[in-house]
This record gives sequence, C-alpha cells and structure tokens, in this order.
Amino acid sequence: MNIKSKVLALKYRPVVFNDIIGQKIISDAIFNAIKNNKTPNAYLFTGIRGVGKTTFARIVAKALNCKNKVDNLCKENLCENCFSISNSNNIDVIEIDAASKTSVDDVRDLIDISRYGPTSSKYKIFIIDEVHMLSKQAFNALLKTLEEPPQYQTGGGLKFIFATTEIKKIPITVLSRCQRFDLSRVRSEELFLYIQNVCKLENGNISNDALRLIVKISEGSVRDALSLLDRALLSNQNDKRLELADLQKIFGYFDKSYLVELFENIFIGNQQKTLDNYRNIYNQGVEPKIFLNDFLEILYYLKNIKLFDKNTKNFDLNNKEFELIKALSDKINTETLILFWQFTIKTLEELNVVSDQNISVEMFLIRLLHIKSLKTEEYEKNYSPHKKLEENKLSLEKNVNKETISQIKNITQEKNMENLDVNKDKIKDIQVKSFNDLIELCNTNREIKLKYELENNVNLVNFENGRIEISINEKLEKNFIKILSNKLLEWTNKRWMISLSSKTGEKSKKEIEDLAKKKIFEDEIKTEEYQRILKTFSDAELIEIKKKNE
Repeated sequence: MNIKSKVLALKYRPVVFNDIIGQKIISDAIFNAIKNNKTPNAYLFTGIRGVGKTTFARIVAKALNCKNKVDNLCKENLCENCFSISNSNNIDVIEIDAASKTSVDDVRDLIDISRYGPTSSKYKIFIIDEVHMLSKQAFNALLKTLEEPPQYQTGGGLKFIFATTEIKKIPITVLSRCQRFDLSRVRSEELFLYIQNVCKLENGNISNDALRLIVKISEGSVRDALSLLDRALLSNQNDKRLELADLQKIFGYFDKSYLVELFENIFIGNQQKTLDNYRNIYNQGVEPKIFLNDFLEILYYLKNIKLFDKNTKNFDLNNKEFELIKALSDKINTETLILFWQFTIKTLEELNVVSDQNISVEMFLIRLLHIKSLKTEEYEKNYSPHKKLEENKLSLEKNVNKETISQIKNITQEKNMENLDVNKDKIKDIQVKSFNDLIELCNTNREIKLKYELENNVNLVNFENGRIEISINEKLEKNFIKILSNKLLEWTNKRWMISLSSKTGEKSKKEIEDLAKKKIFEDEIKTEEYQRILKTFSDAELIEIKKKNE
C-alpha cells in the first residue's frame, strides 16, 4: 500500500525510539539495555489502547536485529531486517494475536518452532499481542521456555515480547519472568502539540480549540487522536477552517456552554428554560446517562474552577466554557453544589430501574429547581441585589421546609439528625420501658424489617432507660445497631446506647415461640388419640396443630 493512502494512525506510526511520544523514560531504558547487551528474556508492555504497546514491540524487534545496530537504528533507508519487520513478513519475528490463538496447542507449536534458530537475524522473536487472552494451560506451557530460552549459533537467543491491556489477568508466574513496562496515557499538552504538527503536515485547516477537543476525546491515546484527526480532515472537503462547533457536530459532542446555560436557569428558577435547555441537548443525540455524567463534570468545575488557570492548557474546557463556569461559580455556594452532586448520583442509580430515562432526567431537573427555590444568603446576594441587606442574611436552614429536609436526608443519609431544624416541642414524648415496648413501637411505625430482626435475631441481655445490651447471631443485618439507634433518636428524641454483649442473653421471641410449639407437639405425640392414628396409618406425621376455633 502506498504510504500516502494509509490512515494517519499507520502513516505516522513510530519507526524508531525517538518517534514515540509520552514514553521517553521507557524508550531510554530499553535503548540502553539493548546497547549494553543486557536484554531480558521477555518484555511485557501494558497500558490503555493506542499508547504504543505493539509499536514498542516492533521497534524492540528491529533494534535487536537491525544490521546497523541500535545506535543507528534504521528510520528511512531500512536494512533488510528492519524492512521485513516493519512489513510483518520477517521469518524470524513471528507476531501472534492471542485472541485467536489461545490454546495450549498453539503455544506448543511456538515452542517447537523455537528449537530452530533464526534464518537471517540474530534473534528469533515472538510478539504475542493481547497475551492475557491465553488460557491457563497455555501460560503454564510457556513458563519453562520463558525462564530458559534456547541460545542459537548466531550469538543471539529467543526473545518474547508481550502486549496487553489487562495486566491483572496475567498469572504472577509469568509476570515474574518478564521485564514489565507500564505505558502511561500521553499528557494532553504533548498530544496536542503532536496532532497539531500532524495537521500541518497534512495541510489541515483546524483551529486549536477544535484540536483540543480531539485531545480530550482521545483520553491520552495517540491512535485515537490520529483516528479522530483523520475523520475531521476527511470531513473537510471545502478547505474551510474547521472550528470547535464543526468538530462537535462531526463527533456528536455537544457544547458544554449549553450545560452552563442550563445551570444558570436552574439557579434563576426558570423551569421552562431549564427543560428547554435539556431537551435541546437530548435532541442532539446525547443519552441521559452521558448528560448526567457531564452534569457531574460541570459541578466539579463549578466547585474547583479557581484551582485552574485560564492560561494553562486545560483540555477539558475551552476558553469560552472556562469563562462561563468561572462567572457562574461566584454565584453558587459549596453546600448547594454538594447537594446537587448527591442528587445527580442518586438519579444515575435510578436510571437502571426506569423504563423512560429521559423523563427521569426531566424530573431530576425539576427537583433541583424545587430545592433551589429555597433562598440562601448566596442566592439572594447574586440574583436579588435590590433587596435590603437584612433580608440577604437569611440562612438555608431557616428557609428549608420539612419536605426538602426529608429529601436531603434521603440523599445524604446523614446520621446526625441534631443538625436538622426540628421543633422538639412537637415530638411526642414516647416512653419505651421494655423490650416488648420497643417491638411494639417498631410495629406502630411500620418498621417491619426492624421488628423482624428484634424478634428473630436479637437476644436481650439487659434493658434500661436509654441503654440496651444485646447479643446477636450471624443472621442479623450488619447495619442493625446503626439503624435502631437512629430510629430511637427519631421516635424518642433521645440518644440510646446500644451495646453488644458476650453473654448469651434471653431467648429471642422466635426461639420462645419455637420451644412452645415443640412442647405442644411433644405432648400431642404422647396422647392416646395420636397413638391410635399411628396404628392405623403407620407413616403418618404430625405437621401442624390447630385449635378447634381456628
């Protein structure tokens, strides 16, 4: 294939160590090891997709077999070995895709091949991509050869080069026999400069903001960045300058400024515009889960935007988004942002159980509007500047109604209920004088689960006013004591001390009932009536006893 016709990811694939970006430390280490003839029996490259694992494998193979040695590694005028390795047709460098060659028989075939020395090269090299796909038996078959590879008359030996994205799936016995190199994501700044240069070489006309979007989407993967750049260049047939908005349409990536506008309408309290903002985003093809994740991202930046500098290359936000978020962040207090974050996480969980996720997100936004309709000092200061200073000093706690307190409680699951603005005079003075009173109180408040645990899995050791000592069994729910303490505080307006005891304690209500039932059965079995039945029906079995009026 003519190099001009290749996709950018292949056209600009590194051919020597210096071509690889973002991995200089690893490149230098491997270069020096080969130069000083201190190469391991097996290399293991791991990292996310598109950071250079297979590329490293091929360059290492070339460096070991290049006729010009590693110091003068071929880049343009390739020697015979480098040319054949670059084209994947070198008889001594065998590339295997472990995704399709997973069995122990495939590995045994490799071992058989390894007995024969290289034909034209110094080293025989096996490159195994996606090595984590090998079976357990296949890995075991490799162990002996990995540890003691054959040596050949050429002066070289057998080398293994592994590449994987799933390092945790590699057996420890294999890892211990390899020299491991963890390839990191390429830093955004370095990747930006790289694709900017490639864009110039391809005579592309793309703005820097648009290139930054490519960097953001690629998430540190060089191959992904080049593929996205290729797609952008192919979409530009009129040689016009591609701006950020153009690439957002090409990649189906919506402008974050829409989200910022949505936030502004939430804090103003404009329900119609808020829903219109969301529907506009949804109609662009953005799924509800993606929307909520981007919503969380904006919440993060609203909270931490002051930690970022506009002049630094922030690839998650363009200049416009940065300025909008910074202006809005000054109008929102931290408590509100944290509350919104918790509501968003809860809604993400709800999406897994609802049939129409779009409606669920709209209800989520309405809930946020309801919460924000409660005035805070910060809200008054930024959106109602004409009110008197005295009116601006109202706190969130004084304005939150009972319904909203309930919502906050459900989301945050705060155990310290003393911080809630509750009128203690209105709490009914409930007396709990015994363990049975406690069970009845659970029944009255419809805490069926709690009542069940008390009756079945709790043995009372001691009961006093404000203090309960119990022993428990392994069936008891792990959060039982915490739940019971919170409920008693809620019902009695008093903190109770609940402690575990090493003593056996009284029998549970369930145990007492079981013993009573057992005694009734034993007595019934001894009766003359039951004995007469057994004489007639020898295989009869007593299952249940009921009184006549039942």
